[in-house]
Amino acid sequence: MDIIATPTAETAVPQTPSRYDFSFHGQGGEYFGVIIVNWLLSIITLGLYYPWAKARQLQYLYAATEFNASRFSFHGTGKEMFKGFIKAIFIFAVLFGLFFTLVLMQKPIAGIIILYAGLLAIIPLAIHGSYKYRLSRTSWRGIRFGYRGDRTELYKLFFKNIFLTIITLGIYGAWMAMNLRKYLMNNVRFGNLKFNYNGDGGDFFVLNLKGYFLTIFTIGIYMFWWQASLLKYYIDNLSINDENGNKITMKSMVTGGDFFGLIIVNLLIIVFTFGLGYAWVVTRTLKFIFAKCELSGNIDLLDLVQSEQSYVDATGEDLSDILDLGIV
Repeated sequence: MDIIATPTAETAVPQTPSRYDFSFHGQGGEYFGVIIVNWLLSIITLGLYYPWAKARQLQYLYAATEFNASRFSFHGTGKEMFKGFIKAIFIFAVLFGLFFTLVLMQKPIAGIIILYAGLLAIIPLAIHGSYKYRLSRTSWRGIRFGYRGDRTELYKLFFKNIFLTIITLGIYGAWMAMNLRKYLMNNVRFGNLKFNYNGDGGDFFVLNLKGYFLTIFTIGIYMFWWQASLLKYYIDNLSINDENGNKITMKSMVTGGDFFGLIIVNLLIIVFTFGLGYAWVVTRTLKFIFAKCELSGNIDLLDLVQSEQSYVDATGEDLSDILDLGIV
């Protein structure tokens, strides 16, 4: 990567943005080997191997992801995730225990309210914990990522947006999605660099409204273009900034036609391999996304400085898995 020095006043010329390479090198056969061993060990241990299985999968996927000729590393371990898994199971056991106790006491309405209120309350906890753990256990060239969000602030934001979404009969959902994504991404750090997300609820609402009606009008065909537009919107509104005003901008070159080809082939692989081709679907999808993502800017990555602390509590990560929330 070539970084052009800042010119003097006498020889001032426009600074040419640098280009950053982002790619994925994982192979379906290699990833299948990881997955099949994980499946077998999870079956033999009646599911107890799951935390170690997830750690192995993440370690492989991160190590296969390259940014400017250096691979990422995931430092999380099965032991950390197992401890988090036990805590997560305990939380759900208490919640469902209260629910069944109230049902046995012939108070099903109260039980349902407690159950749904409890599940709703767990979501911000899971998101916060998942971001904090996953990012702190991720590094590039020895520089850790981090998440500096405040759990109380996230709870307030989450329930405020839930309330507004309910009273607007779901219309505010687009603003809720963007507000949460903006809060989470704006608190992500990469060494001394800061992520910034500029998605807008109004734009996101129009994008989804258009996608919804055109998907119906085209009997489902436009769905691929809709999903491509969402992916592009998420990526195009994300940037990385330093304290001096320099930044790395991101741009997705994905089109609806590209996405259509990707999904159709993925479906064929899954169908004709009876699900065994899942590993190839994952690796080719990641290659596709990274190959279509362009990064440019004027940040010298050699100036990265370690600033984030290690965090080993994986409870939020396991709660997110159980709730199937994923991570942004």
